[in-house]
Amino acid sequence: MIYTLTLNPSIDYIMKLDSFNDGATNRSYEDKKFPGGKGIMVSKLLKNLGENPINLGFIGGFTGDFIIESLRKLHIKEEFTRIKGQSRINVKLKYDAETEINAGGPNISESEINSFLEKIRNINSDGILIISGSIPQSLGSDFYKKVLETNKLDFTIDIAGWELLDYLNYKPLLVKPNIDELEDIFGTKIDENNIIIYAKKLQELGAKNVIVSLGKDGSIFVSDEMILKAKPIDGKLVNSVGAGDSMVGGFVYGIKNGLSKKQAYRLAVASGTATAFSEDIASKEYIYKILEKVEVNEYGN
Repeated sequence: MIYTLTLNPSIDYIMKLDSFNDGATNRSYEDKKFPGGKGIMVSKLLKNLGENPINLGFIGGFTGDFIIESLRKLHIKEEFTRIKGQSRINVKLKYDAETEINAGGPNISESEINSFLEKIRNINSDGILIISGSIPQSLGSDFYKKVLETNKLDFTIDIAGWELLDYLNYKPLLVKPNIDELEDIFGTKIDENNIIIYAKKLQELGAKNVIVSLGKDGSIFVSDEMILKAKPIDGKLVNSVGAGDSMVGGFVYGIKNGLSKKQAYRLAVASGTATAFSEDIASKEYIYKILEKVEVNEYGN
């Protein structure tokens, strides 16, 4: 079973505008609301591929009701821990650029935390836990460590910045920084001349597999067995939200269903690319259409 962890789920309120003027009244010509949070994005991708993931985390208030109802409509399972506080709303403005305003999240009580950790404790040892996204301020910045110390599961973790280093000794199945995040982690400029050195450092420090997104230049994959690079695929960027989460979901789906690491990486690339070219998380049909275009070679070839 695959579990996705969204400690700080949200309603993602997307507003499209012809233009944006700071300090003035702006009117959208279209708006949409989606259940948000990186773990939820991964779950949507996994569901589209045919998996039945279970969402874990904290949820509350009328915003939480909307998130749960939205997941039910998508036939996605959830075992969220109910809280007294309100789940957050994140506003995404789309015009000739993209601007995001993300809320901090609700306060969570000690009893609510204990109830959540009990659910983590009861996950079978053969489960895979996908950890991603922000932590509500009331939980403290090291809360993911409490999760990992509660149950020694296979897991992936997708968090920004140098804090990722604190989790490598837990031996994650996958980490997926982009090149800017890799620079933040190691505090140095990274380019094609040293990117493998620093991607390998993540692997040497404990990550079993590493994907580094290079934006328009594709991505690389590093494990103890191989170093691969995927060429970028031509297409129109429609929505960057969820593309990285889709890469994680595609890789985990592939590994769980018996694909080789190379083939799981190809599926990860196809999943991330297809979502980037879609309004929402990509459909299975579109992912496999993109998969036909994915070209992966040994790094340097």
